[in-house]
Amino acid sequence: MAEATRHDAWQAGDSYDLYMGRWSRQIAPPFLDWLDPAEGLDWLEVGCGTGALSAAILARCNPRSLVSIDPSEGFLAKARANVPDKRVEFLVGDGQALAVESGSKDMVVSALVLNFVPDKQKALAEMRRVARPGATIGFYVWDYPGGGVEFMRAFWTAATALDPGAADLSEDRRFPFCTRDGLTDLAEKAGLGSVDCTRIEAPAVFKDFEDYWHPFTLGAGPAPGYCMSLDPAARQRLMERLRDSLPRGEDGSIPLKTRAWAVKAKVR
Repeated sequence: MAEATRHDAWQAGDSYDLYMGRWSRQIAPPFLDWLDPAEGLDWLEVGCGTGALSAAILARCNPRSLVSIDPSEGFLAKARANVPDKRVEFLVGDGQALAVESGSKDMVVSALVLNFVPDKQKALAEMRRVARPGATIGFYVWDYPGGGVEFMRAFWTAATALDPGAADLSEDRRFPFCTRDGLTDLAEKAGLGSVDCTRIEAPAVFKDFEDYWHPFTLGAGPAPGYCMSLDPAARQRLMERLRDSLPRGEDGSIPLKTRAWAVKAKVR
C-alpha cells in the first residue's frame, strides 16, 4: 500500500462519523441551497460516506429518487442507520465505474470525496455519463491547501513538529488541487459547462479537549490512522502538544472553523 494512503482507515462508520461526519453535516445544507434544485428530481450521490449529504437532500430537496453509493460497507451501514428513509437506496459502488444507467439522473453530487478518488477525471466522466442533458453536477471538498479544516491543520502542525515525516501524510500536501482554480480546472477538463465555484464556511466548536482529541484515537481517516500508528509514548507527546497549543474559549471550548470549496456545473 502506498505510504500516502496507508493510514486511510475507511471502514469504521461510527468512528468516522464522530471524527468528520458531524462537521460535514454543517456544510451540506448551504451547498444544496447554493445548487437551488427543483423538487421531484432523480438524484445520484457518489461517495455518500455516513449519509450527511443524503440526509440533507431528503430534508430539503424532496427528490423523486435518491441513489447513494459508497465503496465502504462500514460507511453504508452507518448511513442506513443515520438515514432511515425509504426514498434513498444505499448501494456499494465505485465512483470510477458507476453501475448506473446512462442519462438517468437530474442531479449528480459528491461530498468531501473527490480528492480521495484515484482517477478524478474518470469519476467526473462517469458522473457526466449518468446525467441527463441539462443536469447539474455538483461537488465539494475541504479547502486543505488553505487550512480550511482548522482542527485537522492543528493536528498535522503538531504532528509534524514532533515527526517531520508526518508532513507527507497531511491533506494539504496530498491534495494541492483543492483550491478554487484547481477544482474549476478539473471540472472544465471534464467537459462540463457553466462551471461555478464558491466558498462554504461553518464553525467547528469542540466542547473541551477530550471532545477534540478522542476522534483522533479511533483510527478512521488519515489523521486518526496516523495517530493510532504511533507508539503510546509518541501519541502522548502529540496529545500534550495539541492540548497546550489549541485556542480556548472562556468555557473551555475549542473554537475552530471549517471551509470547503463547492463546484457546480451543467451537463451540455
